[in-house]
Amino acid sequence: MARSKEPSFRESVDLMFNRAVALMDLPPGLEEKIRVCNATYTVRFGVRLRGQIQTFTGYRSVHSEHMEPVKGGIRFSLGVNQDEVEALAALMTYKCALVEAPFGGSKGGLCVDPREYDAHEMEQITRRFAYELIKRDLIHPSQNVPAPDMGTGEREMAWIADQYARMNTTDINARACVTGKPLNAGGISGRVEATGRGVQYALREFFRDARDMQKAGVTGSLDGKRVVVQGLGNVGYHAAKFLAQEDGAKIIGIIEHDGALFDENGLDVDAVRHWIVGHGGVAGYPKAAHHADGSAVLEADCDILIPAALEGVIHMENAPRIKAPLIIEAANGPITAGADDILRAKGTVIIPDMYANAGGVTVSYFEWVKNLSHIRFGRMQRRQEEARHQLIVDELERLSKHLGDQWSMTPDFKQKYLRGADELELVRSGLDDTMRIAYQAMRDVWHGRDDVEDLRTAAYLVSIDKVAKSYQAKGL
Repeated sequence: MARSKEPSFRESVDLMFNRAVALMDLPPGLEEKIRVCNATYTVRFGVRLRGQIQTFTGYRSVHSEHMEPVKGGIRFSLGVNQDEVEALAALMTYKCALVEAPFGGSKGGLCVDPREYDAHEMEQITRRFAYELIKRDLIHPSQNVPAPDMGTGEREMAWIADQYARMNTTDINARACVTGKPLNAGGISGRVEATGRGVQYALREFFRDARDMQKAGVTGSLDGKRVVVQGLGNVGYHAAKFLAQEDGAKIIGIIEHDGALFDENGLDVDAVRHWIVGHGGVAGYPKAAHHADGSAVLEADCDILIPAALEGVIHMENAPRIKAPLIIEAANGPITAGADDILRAKGTVIIPDMYANAGGVTVSYFEWVKNLSHIRFGRMQRRQEEARHQLIVDELERLSKHLGDQWSMTPDFKQKYLRGADELELVRSGLDDTMRIAYQAMRDVWHGRDDVEDLRTAAYLVSIDKVAKSYQAKGL
């Protein structure tokens, strides 16, 4: 957690916003309009559990309505508070603008520890929280669309979607009221792993440009790079898995709440994940050295550090000891404003959270579009693509017979070429395209302006400019 001498998470977001707008020429009134949170609703409700009424406190914050609906996850955690929710809502505004998702920023949270309740009790709590928000249009397909966050997932989103449908029986677009749903409840292929997949695509784009690698003092490609992951939840697990299995990276460290695992030769991400699910942590994992103090591994010598859990894990106290030349923020706000200053002074390159974990909202956008169009992606064109490809393959086979041994198709070419893109492939293609274009916009500012020293400032400049132009188009 961030130390008391440092700014809070909310203050850190404001400080980073200020750093960017100081380099812009915005009217003071417009700058303030973009900065402030439009509204925050606090709800306190009771649920009868275990023979008595228990009262819960929840929040839904709307930061900006320059575009609607507004978008942002709902987290379940005892640490949820208004300042955190409003800071996260602000990040959602900038994140959506950066990746060109047509949403304003929002965020929600409920003060509850899901581990203290069974599934039926959590359903009662979730549905009642959803009821309180839905009746105030704080969950609505065209006004406010939540998604999963820390402590929530497909199960909770399905409950919320069903609660909305029960309360709005004639709304044909009811499923679009929330994203991150399971496939059988209107979800989309690839949503569960979307944020982790986005981290992978972000790193791939970073390693495509020699100037970026030179800034971080790294060379080559992702193949063989030593990676430490802090937090092997949904995001950290998928990012680590894809980087190891598809890009050849070595996951040498995994940090969890009960310590860390370290193996210079690389860890089996799936095996570690399976152990955590079964045992609640990494302690006792038999195939790697366990460190009771996870901070030692956070500060280990590695090529890439991926903080993928809570905010404030890298702070002014430990920032001087962080050795990774490249950090990608898979979590929201894992580096405090004070630590950010220290790391930038050291020459550490940070791929900021606003961009790095935008895979989730990007695929949520695709799911929302799918729900509004009432048809899965690929259904109309997949077989037509295959039929057109078949014409080419037939012609190649005719030529092959005519030329004999002089020419033949590569093994497996026919099978691969004939297969039309399904929903998952289209989602991955759209996510890859989104992450590339957003990164290139940041890169152009980073390398193109002498007064921009880091990617975080570049990201804020790109996103704030887009939000400002939206407001100006509205006449503000």
